[in-house]
Amino acid sequence: MSGEDTPKKRDRRIVGLIILLTVIAIIIFVVISIVSNDSSGVLGFTGCRSRQASAISVDEFHFDIGRERMFTYIGNSIAAAGTLGVMVIDNDGLEIFRDSFRMSQPAIRSSGSYYIAFDIGGSAVRVYNDTQLTTLVETDGSVVSASINKNGWFCVVTQDSGISRGIVTVYNSSGSRVYEVRKFTGFVLSAHLSHDNKKLAILNFTDNGSRISLYHNIDTEEEPFELFDRYGGLIIDIMYLPNGDVLAITTKSVFLIDNDGEGIMLYTFADKRLGGYAHDGSFIALHLYDYGVGHQGRLVTLNTDGEILGEISISREIVSMSAVDRSLVVLRNDGALFYNEELKEFPISADNISVAGANRILAISEYLAIATSDNSAVVVRRGEEH
Repeated sequence: MSGEDTPKKRDRRIVGLIILLTVIAIIIFVVISIVSNDSSGVLGFTGCRSRQASAISVDEFHFDIGRERMFTYIGNSIAAAGTLGVMVIDNDGLEIFRDSFRMSQPAIRSSGSYYIAFDIGGSAVRVYNDTQLTTLVETDGSVVSASINKNGWFCVVTQDSGISRGIVTVYNSSGSRVYEVRKFTGFVLSAHLSHDNKKLAILNFTDNGSRISLYHNIDTEEEPFELFDRYGGLIIDIMYLPNGDVLAITTKSVFLIDNDGEGIMLYTFADKRLGGYAHDGSFIALHLYDYGVGHQGRLVTLNTDGEILGEISISREIVSMSAVDRSLVVLRNDGALFYNEELKEFPISADNISVAGANRILAISEYLAIATSDNSAVVVRRGEEH
């Protein structure tokens, strides 16, 4: 009789499923709450690339692609994902591409001319190169996250109804499946590919903390990998640097994992609360709150060797920040500010229109940014240095 499906066993399974779904929801909520100030949105890394500062001629972009809009810059145009699909507007404010489909919680990531749009909790994943749809994927499980590298290779994390805690599927630029990993321990949050398409880093949560799995030679049939466990702390984001190291950001520190799988601590902030962060591949900016002192805190920038480049006190709320080309743009509750990597502040152009109501900032270059909201995308320009 021990093998029969009794009502008591069914009740235990139902309770277990409820606990599992609750844990996943709490993890996602905590992570999104921490990184909500990060202009990249859902745990992504757009990479470092040169962007034209003088190309944008308009003051405001207008998108009609539904709600929950997310934005990214792809070199000569702005791409946005919303509940009604994807839309691309060039630097003169003209629509040059549209792909209509439904998403409940849209997200978008870019690297170079490639970008990927996906529906968190849904099944839609679409990859583009400039104004061309290159790959369309309908996943079997629910999409947790997705990322793309500068070569157009991408990976998708899904959660199915089986016993696995997450499935990571790697695709090449043609949309063909290259590699797949099923995790049975810990909940998978994100996965990222190296710039040479050879390595894969997976971030998942375990009962004891966070774990990063590093898979090498994924473009071959070999399957060596290394594990890096970070117990007692919550890793909220990872990304590959151009040299092949993995940069990891936690709620209390920033560290590297080198090509040998060794962890190298760059910076710790145990006495502060992480409010947000930004990175461009060459430096990291951290917004750190003092505990129990309102919006009082600090902005800190450091390079990928752990050297502190700049540090300043802050007393106003920071809504969002974004980094590119060794510069940082910060959206506060009273407007936007530009900084260099050493946190030297630059004035805002007097010709800027109001950014009231904006909840995210996207850096385009050291001179340009876009402040976005559900209804508009306003161009913010840096003024002349005095």
